[in-house]
Amino acid sequence: MVSPNNTRRKSNRHQEEDQRFEIRLSGSGGQGLILAGVILAQAIGVGDGKNAVQTQSYGPEARGGASRADVVISDGEIFYPKTMKLDMLLALTQEACDKYYPDMKEGGTLIVDSNMVTQVPCKKYYGFPFTRLAREEIGHIMVANVIALGAITELTGVVSKEAIQEAVLTRAPRGTEEKNKKALELGMKIARESKKAK
Repeated sequence: MVSPNNTRRKSNRHQEEDQRFEIRLSGSGGQGLILAGVILAQAIGVGDGKNAVQTQSYGPEARGGASRADVVISDGEIFYPKTMKLDMLLALTQEACDKYYPDMKEGGTLIVDSNMVTQVPCKKYYGFPFTRLAREEIGHIMVANVIALGAITELTGVVSKEAIQEAVLTRAPRGTEEKNKKALELGMKIARESKKAK
């Protein structure tokens, strides 16, 4: 006989799975992906008032090794904080794309740096030259992660534009606020144009 508590627990889990949205930001150490994950979780949790859990993993070296940040989002309670099947994957390197693409759920959204990921494992994906744009348009390679956050905001709608901007500006080193704001807006712009083209 199944106890009512077990049934309730199972129905809670199913409800949670329906509400869950799982994101992985991946690339190599030094690309600011851990910080991007923290910013995204802060924007969703503090700014938009949803439940968000952020976890991270570094490769053997902090710089150059593989690095990833996961964010699990839900309107309801999050019973399991780690990712199970990704709804969205950002890959800024070929290695990250090859390694984490199998963790995506069918129909999930793949976003890649089109200059760094040249062998994309599927036909439907979004490709943007994040690193090149950071260098050429903003003048600093380190804001590629913020451009990517802008694209994610526009493409997925998981976070409001006001909340992500506030979180980016809160975390931006003093004196770089304007560059980071410009980078975020650039990410939203390229994603908007890409959606129109599709």
